[in-house]
Amino acid sequence: MRHFTFALSALSILFGADAALADKRVAFVVGNGSYKNVDPLPNPPIDAKAMASALRNVGFEVIEGSNLTRDSMTEKLLDFGRKAQGADVAVFFYAGHGIAVNNINYLLPVDANLKSEMDVKLGAAINVETTLDQTMGDAKVKLVFLDACRDNPFAAKIRSSGSATRSVAVSSGLAEMKSGEGTLIAFATSPGQTALDGKSGGNSPFTRALLNNITTPGAEIQQAMTKVRAQVQEETNKGQLPWGHTNLIGAVYLNPDVQAQVAVAAASPTATMPAAATAGSDVELEFWRSIKDSNRPEELNAYISMYPNGQFKPLALARIAALQEAATAPRNAAPGIDKAVFTDEATQLTEDKIGLDKGRRRDVQRRLNGLGFDNKATGAFDPATRVVIQRWQAARGYPTSGYLNKVQHAALLTEVVTLKDEPEAKPQPVRRQVQQQPMESAPVRQSRSAPAPAPAIDPAGPGRFIGGVVGGFLNR
Repeated sequence: MRHFTFALSALSILFGADAALADKRVAFVVGNGSYKNVDPLPNPPIDAKAMASALRNVGFEVIEGSNLTRDSMTEKLLDFGRKAQGADVAVFFYAGHGIAVNNINYLLPVDANLKSEMDVKLGAAINVETTLDQTMGDAKVKLVFLDACRDNPFAAKIRSSGSATRSVAVSSGLAEMKSGEGTLIAFATSPGQTALDGKSGGNSPFTRALLNNITTPGAEIQQAMTKVRAQVQEETNKGQLPWGHTNLIGAVYLNPDVQAQVAVAAASPTATMPAAATAGSDVELEFWRSIKDSNRPEELNAYISMYPNGQFKPLALARIAALQEAATAPRNAAPGIDKAVFTDEATQLTEDKIGLDKGRRRDVQRRLNGLGFDNKATGAFDPATRVVIQRWQAARGYPTSGYLNKVQHAALLTEVVTLKDEPEAKPQPVRRQVQQQPMESAPVRQSRSAPAPAPAIDPAGPGRFIGGVVGGFLNR
């Protein structure tokens, strides 16, 4: 009964996770640095590019731009507003110059030339509150990240333009803002303070902390922001402390980690969970699919205990024996592969350094698919692909994060791959794809004598996705 409850709980979580991955997610990401009328900022475009990549990797449609003029920024905002209507999660990220005039915050396009308060209010700058309300007002969850508190040279000009009878309150940093329902607003530093841009050619401390924390698998966004503040404060020797205001209702995950939820169910099988969607033999099938690729003998033994006469018992016993044999064998990297593949952690940043374009990401997905880690070759590393990468890492004894680094990518390219049919992807000769990238890809061998085993259930149905995902979630 204990294991039966665990199986039902795991299935329930996975059905919920499948729905979560289908959420409508839209993001606006802009970095302005090449200012025409003041000294440029080197890092905002780099910050924006890294953030756009991180958000795409967790399923966001990203409206991205760098060094935008007032007209170009307005055009991007209109596009974002249209696509964010009815979104489950909308993200607004801006890096560059910002200014507060009379406690109203503005973001500055690269062609801004602010000499007075009138220049600001007549449209040379972007009103933050109005923009957020108009573009993402009806999204269910709204996350706003403003890395716009750099020391602003326009502030002195506007202050000096004030008349003798009317003072103009101008701040180099941004003014405090309150978040509405379902909204989190985060600033790079405290209201009225300035933030660091970081070393030229890299990320600002605030953006770097965001990249390290908000898309970590299983990270709840408010808990992630606590880590962001701590990282920035430590990196700047307590010279900069991010500030924010939140009015979120419930937990928000940019990269949900169902494995952690399944672990909770395993540790406390009497916990209240929703009823599973199937029963009887279907439950046994889904339970088996959830642990068939596991590297943990206790999970395979759980299946045997629950189904002592189960149809997959011989496979479970064989898998346990293979794991026990592998546990006693020395770990050796393939010839030419750095042994650091077994120790070096992989993150979003290490993966970005590889420079994988859409074609090379598709190559990674097809290789994983050919190695038996089923996934779709879409060219986008969505949450489902992250789970497949984790499963592959665990099976090879590499640190499991769902992200790649250079040594892991190199190791993957050395593996001999047997291609599988991919009905959901457009047909494309693999040999031609390899020839286009001879320096990055190892030879891909296609097996003609040993076709891939037929799936236990219709691969076009939901069971294929759920089975693959559950196995990955439990495989750490």
